[in-house]
Amino acid sequence: MPELPEVEIIKQSLIKSVQFKKITNVIIKNRNLRFKIERNLKKKIINKKINNVSRKSKYLILKLDKNEYFVIHFGMSGTLHKVKNNNRFETNLSFYHLNNLPKKHNHIYFLFKGFKIIYNDPRRFGIIKYFKTYEQFKYFFRNYGPDPFQKKFNKEYIKKNLRNKKKNIKNLLLDQKFISGIGNIYANEILFYSKINPFKKGKDISNLEISKFIRITKFVLNKAIKKGGSSIRDFKNTKGKKGSYQDDFAVYDRENKKCKSKTCNSKIIKINISNRSTFICNYCQKK
Repeated sequence: MPELPEVEIIKQSLIKSVQFKKITNVIIKNRNLRFKIERNLKKKIINKKINNVSRKSKYLILKLDKNEYFVIHFGMSGTLHKVKNNNRFETNLSFYHLNNLPKKHNHIYFLFKGFKIIYNDPRRFGIIKYFKTYEQFKYFFRNYGPDPFQKKFNKEYIKKNLRNKKKNIKNLLLDQKFISGIGNIYANEILFYSKINPFKKGKDISNLEISKFIRITKFVLNKAIKKGGSSIRDFKNTKGKKGSYQDDFAVYDRENKKCKSKTCNSKIIKINISNRSTFICNYCQKK
């Protein structure tokens, strides 16, 4: 599943491609995503201009005329592709990349003057949802925590929301109500660089650890964005090239490999926390 850095990269590509462009047509081939695409979506967004492209958590946000919105979540396997009207494959707008786009998984086409954007999703866990008003849009995200790049993501907020929390810090990081946008890959990396054991309870995180955690979170996510995201298996970034942050993984997917800390000779171990693969260095991340 794309996490914050990968969705941010998709957002940046979409800004270049569709911001200030008018949607001339919508073709829905398959409504059956995680939630069914509403039947009259075409009627609601056709001939509307996309005035702004942004991101909230792992969602792409497209603001239309009259403060209307529609959002896209990629689920496990969703991708966006830009194709010229002569059907020539132009560029991949998604973190994932497929040279030959299987048409049976093309669920919705957004047409613009001269090109179209195709949403492709083999596993169909994605979400495409429309909001008529800002109030509806805001209500949808009412339970989401702050983005790590927002001002609200600060020491006071973290300290307040960790107080009396008996849940371990790894599960808290994956809770979108606490912080939005972080998934399993970056939770592992952030905890390693913060020198925090993933089993440590939220209430036991010290003020010093909170300060370091905030700084490290922004550092890791910014570095991943600059590196084009993390490409696992055959996934590629918006330019059709593999992201390279996976080459910098400190712990994720490095079971039995030597810890990258210069002062450590331990090996990375793999454990499961709430059925999620968790990679730690027991020396650097002591309980």
